[in-house]
Amino acid sequence: MNKNQSLNRKILKKLAINVKQKRSIANISQEELAFRVGVERSYITSIEIGDKSPSLYCLYLIAKELNIPLRELTDINI
Repeated sequence: MNKNQSLNRKILKKLAINVKQKRSIANISQEELAFRVGVERSYITSIEIGDKSPSLYCLYLIAKELNIPLRELTDINI
């Protein structure tokens, strides 16, 4: 794995933690969040385990449905 791939994995893992944590705090299931955002539940799962890199628009919708600023999801210190 090269340096960029390693950094990409770290970023996705931190994003995954942020999304899962904020969703849990909001007491919203993956299924409910997926419905509100307009994606499949499996896509939310993939984001939360760091397998998918969601678009900025998707992250915006997630933040909106969690009633938090987008920066709370994208605050990634590596």
